[in-house]
Order: sequence, then structure tokens, then C-alpha cells
Amino acid sequence: MNTIFRTEAGAEAVAAAYERALAAWPVPATQIQLPTGQGATFVVASGRETSPPLVLLHGAQSNVASWMFDAAAWSARFRVYAVDVIGDAGRSAPSRPPLDSDAHARWLDEVLLGLGVARAAFVGVSLGGWLALDYATRRPERVDRLALICPAGIGRQKNFLLAAAPLMLLGPWGFRKVREMVFGPAPVAPPEAARPLMALMTLIGREFRPRVVKNPRLSDADLRALTVPVLAIVGGRDVMIDSRDTRDRLTRLTPDAEVVFIPDGRHFLPGQTARVMQFLTRPAAGSS
Repeated sequence: MNTIFRTEAGAEAVAAAYERALAAWPVPATQIQLPTGQGATFVVASGRETSPPLVLLHGAQSNVASWMFDAAAWSARFRVYAVDVIGDAGRSAPSRPPLDSDAHARWLDEVLLGLGVARAAFVGVSLGGWLALDYATRRPERVDRLALICPAGIGRQKNFLLAAAPLMLLGPWGFRKVREMVFGPAPVAPPEAARPLMALMTLIGREFRPRVVKNPRLSDADLRALTVPVLAIVGGRDVMIDSRDTRDRLTRLTPDAEVVFIPDGRHFLPGQTARVMQFLTRPAAGSS
């Protein structure tokens, strides 16, 4: 039995919806399966092979389809590698090694080796932000810069399940309310191009078994040791992470950190594609 989904039928339904979403990828792309010690890892690559590498790490209860529109824009300047995180709702192995170990860093070592990438910029959302931060602290020589959207691992993690659990007992209405707490109200009439992705994410929310763990927090020493440029975009109404704590710790401790605080933003912050692109393409300090 596939233990990361509630039922085998649910796993099959998500896989079929994922296939439909990937078919709508808006730019030419290559699908790659890499062997790693944690099992197979699925990657979608787009952009010119000679462009600088950019690695995308999605959040929990998600997969690389969540990056499809960002990747379309960023692949104009980068070779974009959108990676399905192990143990999540994509095509990578269901392995979930402990977060408080070097297992995920060793997994990313193998992913980058398989892709032929020695050093890259990283963009991470939520759990993906934590993975990028963890990798940067353990492998600083392999990380060029970090763009983090609502990253875990810096600010205090809120006890979201305490508020969500009663609602999840109320069936589809309760699940919808939980999603609104995280993402905000769903658009009344989503664009046609976004509908396969939205259908996929709704299905994942219903059928997937999320990790129920506390993300390790980076120490003050870890944050001080980050010498690469860091962009963090956080929302003041995030129900999962204390964004003010994220802002304050990065501002106080990380030498080259820029924090964008969006007071009304939630844990899902759409519309950041251009802001992240500007950061990724900004000349490094001291360059001519």
C-alpha cells in the first residue's frame, strides 16, 4: 500500500491529475527520473541547457506542477530544474527520512550529481524553503543564492493543526475552510490554463497524508553563517509560520538578507514571479 496517500484509489486519481497538469506545462520541458539512495527522484527541466542552473523545491502536499507558470518565466534566463521532493505528492519515492538529519542534503547531493550541476541558485516554498536553507548551511559551496517564499525553519512554527483538526471532521466544507485559512479564498473563475493545476491541488488536499512533524529551526549561528544573497518573502497572515519572527531573525542575523513582508499575505503568496526573477538576476555585490 502507498502509505503517503489515504487510499490506493486516491493515489491513482492524483497520479492521473498530475499527468494532466504536466501536459499543460507552458514551455518546452524534459522529464527526468534520477536514481538516488532514497529512491527515484522526478525532475522537470526547462530552459536552455547552457543557462545558469536554478533548482526549485516545492512545499509540502505539492509537487513540481505548482511551479509551472514560474518556470515558464524563469526559464527565459535559467536552466530550471523543478524537483519533486521525496515523500510528497509527486513522482519521487515516498521516502521520508528524518528532517533533523543530513539525509535530505545527501539526497540533494545525488540529485545535483545526476543533473550534472555543481552549483545553483535555489528557490524554495515552505518546506522547500527549509530544504534549501538546510542545504545551504551544509553545502555552502554548492549554493549561489536563495529565494525563499514563506520558508519553514526560521520563524516559529504555529500549531496550525489545533485550529484545522475540528474543521477537517466536517467533510468537504471543512476541508475548503482549512484551505482558505492557508491559501485564501479560491478564485471564482480561475484562468483556463490554471484549472488542471487547481484540480490537482484540490485532489492532493483530499487524498494525501501530510507529514505531521515539526520542522527543525536553524540556529542563530546557522543564519549568521549564510553568506549568499537571500530573499525571503513572507505574509503577515500566515497561519503556519510566524512570519514576523522569520523577518526579525533574518534581518538581525543574516548578512545579505532582504525580507519582503506582505502584511495581508498568507502562507500562499501568488504573484512573486517577477520579484524573484529580479533578485535572481541581480548582479552579485562587488561584480562589475
